[in-house]
Amino acid sequence: MSERSAKSRKPKPTSPPANAIPTSSPNPPPPQSSLVIPMARKSSLLKQALILVLLLLALYAFFTSFLNPDPKVDPPIRIHRLSGDTRVEDPSGFPGKAPPLPAKVFMYELPERFTYGVIREHSAARGGSPVADVSALKYPGHQHMAEWYLFADLNRPESERARAGSPIARVTDPEEADLFFLPVFSSLSLIVNQGRPPGTDPSYSDEGMQDELVKWLEGQAYWKRNNGRDHVIIAQDPNALYRVVDHIKNAILLVSDFGRLKPDQASLVKDVILPYSHRINTYNGDIGIEKRKTLLFFMGNRFRKEGGKIRDLLFQILENEEDVVMKHGAQSRESRRAASQGMHTSKFCLNPAGDTPSACRLFDSIVSLCVPVIISDSIELPFEDVIDYRKIAIFVDTASSLKRGFLVKLLRQVPTERILEYQKEIKEVKRYFEYGDPDGTVNEIWRQISQKLPLIKLMINRDKRIVKRDMSEPDCSCICSNQTGVISTL
Repeated sequence: MSERSAKSRKPKPTSPPANAIPTSSPNPPPPQSSLVIPMARKSSLLKQALILVLLLLALYAFFTSFLNPDPKVDPPIRIHRLSGDTRVEDPSGFPGKAPPLPAKVFMYELPERFTYGVIREHSAARGGSPVADVSALKYPGHQHMAEWYLFADLNRPESERARAGSPIARVTDPEEADLFFLPVFSSLSLIVNQGRPPGTDPSYSDEGMQDELVKWLEGQAYWKRNNGRDHVIIAQDPNALYRVVDHIKNAILLVSDFGRLKPDQASLVKDVILPYSHRINTYNGDIGIEKRKTLLFFMGNRFRKEGGKIRDLLFQILENEEDVVMKHGAQSRESRRAASQGMHTSKFCLNPAGDTPSACRLFDSIVSLCVPVIISDSIELPFEDVIDYRKIAIFVDTASSLKRGFLVKLLRQVPTERILEYQKEIKEVKRYFEYGDPDGTVNEIWRQISQKLPLIKLMINRDKRIVKRDMSEPDCSCICSNQTGVISTL
């Protein structure tokens, strides 16, 4: 067939099927090539979106599994307990810190004559009748009652102490103990004979009690094991255990101050300063000065020894000042009632040194929301790692306080807003000075003691390797009491 005849022959148009649906569009369908390109592009976008979703899911699974694990399925953490410190080892091998575990305390079962026997003797000296069960006797109230509160706390059920957030746990097996507590009533022992009627022959001897205590203690295997360094002994009254302190000075001593202790016997590093038990009623009102009409209040013994001689000088300077109350009074129920009334209605309360740098009046002031004015250059204060006393008290050096007119002028210049700030801060820390508060003074004392554990371990290990030598002066490689501190005033 020729090329010309092929071109001249055209195909005949065919009719559509009878069942075909007519289209309304006059335009013919697009060519096939125009459909392929959009379809390919759409498929590519779907693949990219799918990959992105899978990547996001993988990242979510990674962060969930490794960086924020489910505690229900997380492998257990191994805890290694060291003395006074707790280290955590997690499965990934990263060491860290965990909340400290309670220090384990073993309390000696002392012979009765060192605990309830002292209460019995105190009662008998005041005409009390003999009792069959001395444990039923009530411990008498006085300003050095920490020994009773610590003893009572360790005799509480362990679950009750744990609920109160105690930083220690009592153990009955001494092999498990970090610390050994000696619950001697050393401060009460000092005042047993003070209540005897004049002319009666005292049958009780505090000195004899001290000698017997040391003899008993030095026979204990756990005392001898580490030379007493892991033992805790309370001597809150400045004169408590004075006769035997050289025999027990390696222990953690719980004291009110260092006024009658030598540098080789006690220090802030080794020992713990305790607050006195306040002897007046706690003020439960709110902050404010509307009902506090007195500028400065003091009630106590005017005549003291040693550093307390400043009291008589302050009386001479202040007793005739306007809005200042200076009263001489000894410990009695009537005096405590008058002191409560005076402190609760005063803006400032004077706290000069006693026979030693500390005195109970400071803690009476705090629970009264009466801003303490502390005049005691060598005072040491309890719990200073958690309490900034400059926020709750005014410190005046002794020399300045004895300048006539200086103290009253200083206090009159304190604005009302500043007094309210002092009161607010006092209210925040008041629980630290309430022995009866479940999370108050007792818990804080145990926390302070527990913090000594690393030092105890250091000293025990050091004692085992150093060469003992004779020295003319004590080897005091520590921070000692405030003897050379900078003197400052408000």
